[in-house]
Amino acid sequence: TGDLQNVVVVDAVIGTGLNKPVKEKIAGLIERVNDAGNTVFAVDIPTGISSDDGKVMGAAIRADVTVTFGLPKLGHVLSPGAEHSGKLYIEDIGFPHELLTREGPAVELIDKDLAGPLLPSRVRDSYKGMYGHVLVVGGSQGKTGAALLSARAVLRSGAGLVTIASAGPVIDSVAPAILEEMTLPLPCTDDGTVSPEGVEEVLGFLHERADVVAIGPGLGREKATVGFILEVIRRSPLPMVIDADALFALSTLDKRELPGFIKSLRPPSVLTPHIGEMARLLRIKPGDIKGDPIGIARKLSEDTGCCIVLKGSPTIVASPEGRVFINSTGNPGMSTAGTGDVLTGMIASLTGQNLPPLEASILGVYLHGLAGDIAAERTGEHSLIAGDVIEGIPGAFSRFRA
Repeated sequence: TGDLQNVVVVDAVIGTGLNKPVKEKIAGLIERVNDAGNTVFAVDIPTGISSDDGKVMGAAIRADVTVTFGLPKLGHVLSPGAEHSGKLYIEDIGFPHELLTREGPAVELIDKDLAGPLLPSRVRDSYKGMYGHVLVVGGSQGKTGAALLSARAVLRSGAGLVTIASAGPVIDSVAPAILEEMTLPLPCTDDGTVSPEGVEEVLGFLHERADVVAIGPGLGREKATVGFILEVIRRSPLPMVIDADALFALSTLDKRELPGFIKSLRPPSVLTPHIGEMARLLRIKPGDIKGDPIGIARKLSEDTGCCIVLKGSPTIVASPEGRVFINSTGNPGMSTAGTGDVLTGMIASLTGQNLPPLEASILGVYLHGLAGDIAAERTGEHSLIAGDVIEGIPGAFSRFRA
């Protein structure tokens, strides 16, 4: 507790057993260490962080590096514990393998070892039809770029074909930027959004040409468009990735009706809400979700029979069987408009390449975060935009294969 200038601090005061706020004397020491600005190495978990949920128990060390043992703890990956942990290293100190795997982890970390085996392989004798045709239903006046971002992410993630379905004027406005993408112009409302008259056209396309549908990016929230969205979702014969304004449309359903409506979808689909969208769906406050993101994502997945991708820091993937995964890639620079549209396209693309919804979600969020990390190496976090993440996708696949 002497002079903290020009020293490296090793924090080993309190470990993973903390279950109440730190005492005043310890809190004072924590404040001194944090104020000194030294490099801090934490042993097991930073003092003051709950290993169960990442919450600050009164006061907490801000470590540059944390070395933990055996398995990571939830407190290392959930905010604010993740920020306090810094760079995390997991060391093997000889725990018996059967002890670590006896009951299976409550939550699994999505890293290269977990996601790697899920990556679809390519055969030499292949053609575009083998890798899926994704229909992206999105875009409206003022949000014309959302569907295009999703569609480009679809192709960059390996799908053979992608078609953008949107209101005719939206297709006209993005046409100069379109090269590889195909289009399906739909009837529009006076507000420039898709009209309910487009339902049969979309369903015909799904039955005859597509393998998966991504619905919602920039699609609009007008009453007529909400009706269009709900009817397409209800009658879709294909797996769906449901995002953005399609999630808003679902939130207009009666709360008691929502789980049954989603559970009736065949085949099962993927919902990709951020915390605000999740709160709207469940009619709860965003703070309630931040308090228990794992439990809430798991329950919604079990109630609806769909995979839930709860976007945030970190992104959480939950399966109807009760399995939960936490992503390890991504950075704060990805908190910018359009990155969610990119993720929607990536998950839809992988679904079109015959990955089941859970595997497509796990691999999609990992590669999406990795693409963002690669992009941030070039642009920095402050200047990162969604298009940079798309440009990072090829590098993510290459680094992933290495």
